[in-house]
Amino acid sequence: METSDEIPQARAVPNADPLGDPFLRTRFALPTRPGTFLRRERLVEHLDRSSRTPLVMIDGAAGAGKTLLVADWAAGLGQPVAWLTLDAAIQGPGMFWAHVLQALRAVGVELPAGIGSPADGSRVDHTLLSRLAARLSNGGSTVTLVLDDYDRATADISDQLAFVLQHARPGLRLVLVSRTEPLLPLHRYRAAGEITEIRDAELAFTPEETAALLELHGLCLTVPAARDLVERTRGWAAGLRLCALAAGQSPDPQVYLKEFEAGHSTIADFLLAEVLRRQEPQTQDLLLRVSVLERFCADLANELTGRADAEPILAGLHRENAFVEDLGHAWYRLHPLFREILRVHLRERCPGLEPELHRRAAHWLRRSGALPEMLTHGAAAGDWEFTARALVDDLAIGQLFTGVRSDDLTELFAGMEPGTTSSATNLVRAARDLARHDLDHGLAHLRHAERQLGDDDHDPAAAQLSCALLEALAARLSGSPRRAEQAARAARELEREVPARLLDQHPELPALLLTHVGSTRVWAGEFEEARAALTAVAGGRDGAATVVPRQESLGHLALIDYLDGWPGRAERNAFAAMSESDRFGLPRLSGSGLGRTVLAAVAVERGELRRAQGLIDQTPGSAARDPVTAAARSIALARLLLARGRARAAAEAARAAVATDVASPWAQGQAALVASAAHLAEGRPDAAAEVVRDAAAEQPACAVAEARAHLAGGDRWTALKVLDAMTADRRVGPAVRVRAVLVRAEAAHAQGDRAAARRLLADALLDARRDALRRPFREAGPWVGPFLSAPPLRDLAAGWLTPGTAAPGPEAEAAPVLVEQLSGRERDVLTRLAQMMSTEEIAADLFVSVNTVKTHIKSVYRKLAVNRRHDAVRRARGLGLL
Repeated sequence: METSDEIPQARAVPNADPLGDPFLRTRFALPTRPGTFLRRERLVEHLDRSSRTPLVMIDGAAGAGKTLLVADWAAGLGQPVAWLTLDAAIQGPGMFWAHVLQALRAVGVELPAGIGSPADGSRVDHTLLSRLAARLSNGGSTVTLVLDDYDRATADISDQLAFVLQHARPGLRLVLVSRTEPLLPLHRYRAAGEITEIRDAELAFTPEETAALLELHGLCLTVPAARDLVERTRGWAAGLRLCALAAGQSPDPQVYLKEFEAGHSTIADFLLAEVLRRQEPQTQDLLLRVSVLERFCADLANELTGRADAEPILAGLHRENAFVEDLGHAWYRLHPLFREILRVHLRERCPGLEPELHRRAAHWLRRSGALPEMLTHGAAAGDWEFTARALVDDLAIGQLFTGVRSDDLTELFAGMEPGTTSSATNLVRAARDLARHDLDHGLAHLRHAERQLGDDDHDPAAAQLSCALLEALAARLSGSPRRAEQAARAARELEREVPARLLDQHPELPALLLTHVGSTRVWAGEFEEARAALTAVAGGRDGAATVVPRQESLGHLALIDYLDGWPGRAERNAFAAMSESDRFGLPRLSGSGLGRTVLAAVAVERGELRRAQGLIDQTPGSAARDPVTAAARSIALARLLLARGRARAAAEAARAAVATDVASPWAQGQAALVASAAHLAEGRPDAAAEVVRDAAAEQPACAVAEARAHLAGGDRWTALKVLDAMTADRRVGPAVRVRAVLVRAEAAHAQGDRAAARRLLADALLDARRDALRRPFREAGPWVGPFLSAPPLRDLAAGWLTPGTAAPGPEAEAAPVLVEQLSGRERDVLTRLAQMMSTEEIAADLFVSVNTVKTHIKSVYRKLAVNRRHDAVRRARGLGLL
């Protein structure tokens, strides 16, 4: 009588599968690598380390490069590897194990005749599995078995394979190549450290690998350009290879790689055939509909399909690596290329459905509180009233000015149809116009919105608070502090009627209001009141939402310090303003313009004219957000032109600072200072004194300029009288004080009192040395030179004002010492930090990633023993590195 394990042996046909068909050699052969195949050493090394684990799993999407990776690794092992590629014909445990046995025999693994071979394709005898496991465990060497396309295997096969793997140790190393996680007890292998895994994320090509792959296809692409391609393809191997093949046939491969349309391409053919058409009809419908979404959860997908089956479908698609990525917390997204292709397919299969899907998504997202995404879908649906109302009711209109999302929102509402005329849409139009500094159109839309608010059924508090914000901005753009104060008072009253939750979610709104008020106070010359409002913003709530108001407030504080004659303080606040966007990894924002302008003005005071020109060039006049910024830039440019001896051009530039409807006392005073200096340069001291006389009583700098003009005209007594009458109710800064002392020193020199002139010059040098104020001494004239070239003043001026090395005085700080030298790349980064370039600009300029720049910056800070950009630049200058 035959035993159960002998029955299949007797029926088996030699060299044939259980159906009697011959074994196909291609199922057991290592796949051939194409000539353009790129060996990726990091993945091969990972597989080489797998010798310590009995199970190796390569799990990734279709076309992720799994099979070629393993084939390349197996070919380089230097020992036979049993390979089996599963396909639809290998169905049932009997067929599977018959092919496994044949794969082992094909590479010379000796299997005793007693093991047998399945004769029934649907089943396998347990004795066969036990005998195979025993043979492998006692074979004396480890056999590597690769099962490709293992996602075709059934649960029964996985159970049997787990049994063999468990009992064949150490004689079997199993390598599974699959689109899905195999139905094995993976948790046990992971807990025991007995599995090596390579997943989709590791299979993705890096930018460097992408550039190397394209080079094999005869295409040259820089790593930064390859990074963009990787971002779009997520490093998907098949997508990159198909792109390379198509680009090679394009007249301009570089343009193709940047702008190719995935919707009609070989990539689309691949994904539609390998992924979409393999799914059930309801799954295909869901994928097409969610292609309009950046991300989605099951409830949102159900909203679009009108069904309730999204949760298991999405979980299954992710498990199958069907280009549905799990973002965590039950949210998903489609692979970018897959999404792009599905959207094209949606438009072709269901014309006209896309706007309705956007509308459904917008309403669902509105109910869920996801405002940014809701706005995108509301605009895509063309539902402008609903979209604008949501922005206003959520008190989010300030985001049009914060820099974080302002460009996106401005572009979003650019397509708003002119026929939509509700209070909400008019408020959005007003905000959009005022953000572009279009005061006339902005105010017209704002007035329309205010008239319509009384007729709205909606709660008007949020809309009225938005109106107050826009009123304050309009006041700032027109230089009207009284209107800004009124708007701020109205806003404070309205805040009581708005839910605290909304106010807490939008810290940018009060910060913007205070910034606008502070800016108009600066324009009016009310510096102390302005400082109070601006300091409250600069030291207020931190976060990305308040970057722009903090940046602008710090820039205005820097300007106040500069105008008061405190360049060191001005520089610190300007640097702080410039670093705000860097702290949050944001691109350079428009609010940084005033900070750059102040830095340029300080650079002129220090005689660093090339640096000043560079900073001014980085802040074009068209980028000025308000009269304060525009006037400050005009004055900084005028100062630079004066320093270069172009007096008339300087006076012309200064006139632009006062070419406004509402006059600003400090702007007029600064313009008068430039005009006075221009008159002096052209030999007209009387005109120089006259032009600053009116401002001298209120602005100490103008009083010093008037005194200097009188002295140049030979009227020493009047010059000293003007200086004595300078306003004494506030302590002027060193930039003003040094100039005043220099006028007194020149007066003493003119009288022949060299001792007094020398003493006053020493006072001026000591006062100017800390901030390196070189410009006042060059303005003073040639009479200063002989004093500075002789002791004791020579030592006070040496090293910062005149060439030479001064012996350090008792109060001199110890010179900084660089313990660890900067690398060449770190010096490159440091130079650009000093030029006030953002991390993004430095990265683009040096052709490296932003993260690489940040790493270099950290290293520079560590080596210079500083924590901030300003301190790094200052220390580097002290060390002679800049």
